[in-house]
Amino acid sequence: MDYNRALELLHEYTKSENLLRHALCVETAMRCYAKKFGEDEEKWAITGLLHDFDYEKYPDEHPYRGAEILRSMGVEEEIVEAILGHANYTGVKRSTLLAKTLFAVDELSGFLYAYALVRPTKNLKDVKLKSIKKKLKDKAFARGVNREDITTGAEELGIELGQHILFVAQCLQNNAKALGLEE
Repeated sequence: MDYNRALELLHEYTKSENLLRHALCVETAMRCYAKKFGEDEEKWAITGLLHDFDYEKYPDEHPYRGAEILRSMGVEEEIVEAILGHANYTGVKRSTLLAKTLFAVDELSGFLYAYALVRPTKNLKDVKLKSIKKKLKDKAFARGVNREDITTGAEELGIELGQHILFVAQCLQNNAKALGLEE
């Protein structure tokens, strides 16, 4: 599957602006990490883009239904396994760098997007790690974000949490216009 087909598939199954934006945020972070790790950028972008594509249409079957659809389309098994592994309840082990990275950026991308929206500038320029960590401790803020997954994701990648947070924040800021994070 190429990127354009993945984007079509996302839009075929997902209509919610928030879910579409989340997919773009995760794609953005996956691209950055692919570059950092010297991996296939398009493959990683597709994985990020499609990780929740089935959620809106099949919330009670996510990500199993999505995996089934992707397999029927001949999508590479490593992508399918990474998508299954991003949801802890599937029991699918995250054994590849692709799977570990998807898990590590998923919740964090959502959190950082919410964080940007409450900033006066509505962006992630010049963010301070201390400020982000303070918001992470505030359970009332972005309450749907699993903080434990953010921590576990960084640990699984072997990257210090603060470095991981700042790296993903910079990735999102570098794609601010496409993500709607510009003043």
